[in-house]
Amino acid sequence: MAENEKNLRLIKKIFEDKNERIPDRIRLGNGFVDDFIFEDHEAADIPINALRVIFNIVSIISSEQFRPEDRPKQLSLFDEEFETENNIFASMKIRNNKISPSGSSKQVIDAYEFLAKFKMSWYKSVNSKGKEIKTFGGLISTPSYDHRGYTSFLISSYWLKKLMVIPEYNYVLYNLVYNIRNNKHIIFAIWLSKLPEKGTIVKLASLNRKFGVNYKTANDVCFKFLKPARLSLDQHNNLSFHYRYKGDSIFIIPYQTNMIRDIDLSLNNREQLEMTRRLRYFRKRYDLQEQEMVQFSYQYRNIPQTRELIEKAFSEFIRSTRLKEFKSTAYKGKAFLNEIQENLVVVYRNTKMGTLLPNGYPVII
Repeated sequence: MAENEKNLRLIKKIFEDKNERIPDRIRLGNGFVDDFIFEDHEAADIPINALRVIFNIVSIISSEQFRPEDRPKQLSLFDEEFETENNIFASMKIRNNKISPSGSSKQVIDAYEFLAKFKMSWYKSVNSKGKEIKTFGGLISTPSYDHRGYTSFLISSYWLKKLMVIPEYNYVLYNLVYNIRNNKHIIFAIWLSKLPEKGTIVKLASLNRKFGVNYKTANDVCFKFLKPARLSLDQHNNLSFHYRYKGDSIFIIPYQTNMIRDIDLSLNNREQLEMTRRLRYFRKRYDLQEQEMVQFSYQYRNIPQTRELIEKAFSEFIRSTRLKEFKSTAYKGKAFLNEIQENLVVVYRNTKMGTLLPNGYPVII
């Protein structure tokens, strides 16, 4: 198309950032996530402040998002408003302090510049009448920084449709982009929200490629990337994950952290003291060193499902040592943890989750 067609923009709707109640969560359509963030199964390295722009766009349009199966008439209305001519846009403005809470003008400008240039191209879609509609730009176009506290910009009808019309979507916590500083951890959280409950298996090369990292071994990617990501999500997200590896295969199983928080909030001091007492018992009786207690203690304290499995594994360990007619304290330190880990695998595989994902057992060593 001619250059002047790129500059011809028709604005059909204005969205306003009314600074109303901040949502707990937003709905990200899978079509948008797959095409904008994970095109060709590889995650884009989108800076944290640009992610804040995206989350705030979705927050502002949230009341107008819809599933076409539930509201087919709404899809027709969208087509009539946004998909009758080429280069139709919506206008929006967002408060600058939502993009840079520290008040940095550079951070705000850089975020919008990234989104204006990222994936800038001609995009084609076909409306309900079979007419091809073309739009030029990135996710946003012509951002205008206002020193009075806002930045205004345009959103193309192509990307707006992927944000608003969401046949399939997943919830993501709005505050992720403010509570977590590592952009890859946030992108990982978005990917995690799309996984089935039983989890998935990812090859090392695929995970490296997907998240733009370059770890040489599965052990490295687990402890240098997945472990800190899980710690971030345990603390700040409603969904986190177990992980382990075998060879170059990495097993990732999501779990709800809000269940952990709900249980933790309901625990009284007596129950907290009971966990401390129990861990002290394990440490003293089986001569566990401080470094050996780190992973074991974390799993026992923070994940109720794993704590229950550990106790069952310990009971099985005691039963087996008695059958062999020698004391359980013959196992000290890491040898004890290895025995518990082996029994933990057996106990886990007898659960419903264990039948779905046999290698998804918790790791306490």
